[in-house]
Amino acid sequence: MKNDTKLRLLTYNMHKGLSFLSRRQVLEEIKRAIHDVDADLVFLQEIRGDEKPIEGNGREAADFESQLEYLADTVWPHFAYGKNAIYQSSNHGNAILSRFPVKQWSNVDVSTNPFERRGLLHVVVAHPLLRELHLICLHLNLLATGRHWQIERLVGKLKVEVDDGPLIIAGDFNDWPQGLSGRLQDHLQVIEAHHSLHGRHARTFPSLLPLLCLDRVYCRQLAPLSAQVLTGKPWTQMSDHVPLLVELDLVEPVSR
Repeated sequence: MKNDTKLRLLTYNMHKGLSFLSRRQVLEEIKRAIHDVDADLVFLQEIRGDEKPIEGNGREAADFESQLEYLADTVWPHFAYGKNAIYQSSNHGNAILSRFPVKQWSNVDVSTNPFERRGLLHVVVAHPLLRELHLICLHLNLLATGRHWQIERLVGKLKVEVDDGPLIIAGDFNDWPQGLSGRLQDHLQVIEAHHSLHGRHARTFPSLLPLLCLDRVYCRQLAPLSAQVLTGKPWTQMSDHVPLLVELDLVEPVSR
């Protein structure tokens, strides 16, 4: 039975469900791996929105219309998808899988150039203790100027819409120089889970030998209990990122 006073979440850039080594689809392996983690919330980046999932036998998974539905299956009955990049045969973006009912969601376009289509997926879930929990899933630009503008958009949006209350911002920040945390902490009163527990951001890229700190989980009015980078098999055989798994305490929020 789940403990409602703890919140377990995973953030993962899944590389469109393709192995970065062989370019074959590894959606079935990703599904098994994220199900084994048993998270309450899963923040996904680079997920394809409307492509039929292919299982290990090379056949379409007939019961599912998209990668999102296939990964959620019966584990996460609630989910939202923010379409960002659209191309000839498909599209991709960010998604959140949730054990808690989704009350509302929106996707804000924060693209700064034609080559990087980016969005802020904002989901509000109904949690049994917190009532409303605001979630942001994002994937920021490769170039610093774009990232800084996108953070300004994020801060402006949340200062107006969610200036107080429980908040989680997670995803692929592409912030290898590690220059964004101070701004988020100052303006949104958030802390980064891995940094607060271990004194440094998590190394999540590349998956074979993680050196760069790209993936983050920021939270407000929630206390980080653990933050772990999931390395080794099967993660090194799938995406070019490894995931970050975080557990938060809902009872004794952190005060700054």
